[in-house]
Amino acid sequence: MKANNKLEHLAIIMDGNGRWATRRGKSRLFGHKAGVESLKRTVSACIELDIKILSVFAFSTENWSRPKEEVDGIMNLISDFCEQDVQRCVDLGVKVVTMGDLSRLPDKLKTALLNLIQKTKDNNKLIVNVGINYGARAEIVRAVNLMLADRVKSCDEKTFANYLYTSQLPDPDLIIRASGENRLSNFMLYQCAYSEFYFPKVHWPDFNKKVIQKAIKVYQKRNRRFGGLLAK
Repeated sequence: MKANNKLEHLAIIMDGNGRWATRRGKSRLFGHKAGVESLKRTVSACIELDIKILSVFAFSTENWSRPKEEVDGIMNLISDFCEQDVQRCVDLGVKVVTMGDLSRLPDKLKTALLNLIQKTKDNNKLIVNVGINYGARAEIVRAVNLMLADRVKSCDEKTFANYLYTSQLPDPDLIIRASGENRLSNFMLYQCAYSEFYFPKVHWPDFNKKVIQKAIKVYQKRNRRFGGLLAK
């Protein structure tokens, strides 16, 4: 293992549900349902691999432009997960937190999500940070507006980071985007300054522990210098 290559925080862009379903002659919502099961597998895999933080991109600020039927279906799927998997999260030791503007979410989902956050707040096996109605540019603008409201007169990187949704979390060590697309799509732009990236050609519903293990092997071979030089 190279120096500085302890993987503590894994972030994943869960991409490819719709394409996965279309190739099988199914609806896009069928793909999103399969994506929920993939998330459950991934949470278990992270615990087994001793990863401490998992950030996932569940729904972006841009996703509202999708057809209403698909958006409503996604909202219902997330709500069902929050309602039905509370005990599973508690039993696994998962602490759920969020990043994103929850105010626009349907009341049913918002209630279920806040209940899940409350019920899991004392868990410490794995933090699952869910990006929902999240966009990195919106997050940065929000941070600036919060600082203006607080009349912050001087700002350094640490001060600015304290106004982000992820103020209590370290930056991601590794960001994986499923489906083979090689872009971030407005995901954790400030936090990813020194993250490593991995783009497997695997759609999210097919994502599993083996993909994560392969990504970790690639990650551990990289030299993370953070702008400096590794000691010899």
